[in-house]
Amino acid sequence: METLDLVSHVDGLCNRLKAATAAAHNRVDLAIMAGRPFESRERYGLFLRVQHAFHRDIDALYRDEALGRALPGLPKRARLRLIEQDLDDLAIGEALSETTPVFEAGAQVDMPEAIGWLYVSEGSNLGAAFLLKAAAKLGLCESFGARHLAAAPEGRGRSWKTFATALDDLALGLEETRRAERAADAAFAHVSGLVARAFG
Repeated sequence: METLDLVSHVDGLCNRLKAATAAAHNRVDLAIMAGRPFESRERYGLFLRVQHAFHRDIDALYRDEALGRALPGLPKRARLRLIEQDLDDLAIGEALSETTPVFEAGAQVDMPEAIGWLYVSEGSNLGAAFLLKAAAKLGLCESFGARHLAAAPEGRGRSWKTFATALDDLALGLEETRRAERAADAAFAHVSGLVARAFG
């Protein structure tokens, strides 16, 4: 990592990622809601397929040892297995994508790129309280069909703060920060593509 021009705590890596991806984030939110994922269990199943495809693409990041050292508690944040249980609960077996995951297990990971994708994933969990309430109207809950939308044991706010603080504590240089920003933007674009495929 660069030793000069480090991103300061005043800027904050999370704040920079948020600012850099605001438009892309908004497009994803609008696209998902336009798909009416909580209109029926069938349409919720399409949303689950999107979630499964995305988390399958990034699951290797949660199990990467170097990332785990940089972001303590990272493996416990992985949600792919919970999504698979949700799919089983609703007897949804068809996958949205069987292509090679974006990040493969055992492959060398570029830290700034990984950070950008993980920021998108963890941020989505912060905002999942609204989605969980909507899923409840379909008879779904933290123990059936909507497991992956459940809050962390310590609460959503505290879980996000812990993650955000760990990101802000990373000594990224300006170029590495820009790479993380581009990666987060790419992650949102990837989700947009999955939403388009699922909901048409």
